[in-house]
Amino acid sequence: MRKIIVVSAMFFSIFVINSCNKEPNTSNDIKDIDGNIYNTIRIGSQVWMKENLRTTKYNDGESIPFVPDYADWAGYSTPGYCWYMNDSPSSKKEYGALYNWYAVNTDKLCPSGWHVASEEEWAVLTDYLGGLSVAGGKLKEAGTLHWNAPNADATNESQFTGLPGGYRSFRDGAYFSIKNNGTWWSSSSNTSSSAWLIAITLYNTSDVQVVFGDKKYGVSVRCLKD
Repeated sequence: MRKIIVVSAMFFSIFVINSCNKEPNTSNDIKDIDGNIYNTIRIGSQVWMKENLRTTKYNDGESIPFVPDYADWAGYSTPGYCWYMNDSPSSKKEYGALYNWYAVNTDKLCPSGWHVASEEEWAVLTDYLGGLSVAGGKLKEAGTLHWNAPNADATNESQFTGLPGGYRSFRDGAYFSIKNNGTWWSSSSNTSSSAWLIAITLYNTSDVQVVFGDKKYGVSVRCLKD
């Protein structure tokens, strides 16, 4: 049974979920259509990517529109992607690409046999890891190689290896919060202009927040096996 707690912080509405914790199992690697290889991990009944998606093409071979220009991104209401600060060499491998929700909604973003998880499927994950108040620490990569200090309570015991890829604003196309904030799209729409995201919110907390944001935000994507 879930309760809704509304807080005043950027675009946040938080769902609180009770759950249990079990040990993960390793799974096989997968390759996207660009040839990028991703490690995967079984967590409970689900198999997840351990890395953020970085494909530049849909799984049918069509190119995803690349939108580096700040003003263009702010007005973009069709599928698009970018690299943090438009710097592919330094961000691609570690943090992956940032996609708007319109790219997610094509249902072609993940490799064949995989998909962007719904809000309910993300809830299965956080439920399994003990609830939103503690799941963040279990999902975050430990240490401060990628997260800013103190990276509170980060154990990565799930082996999900959540990274703080930051996000791109829909207002002006500016980039924010790399090393501070890890946020991932769900496939679940909220309104005509907003959709649900999952946020391992900050380097100094251990919680996970289920939030809604404008579909023109650029955030990270993780894929879940069908």
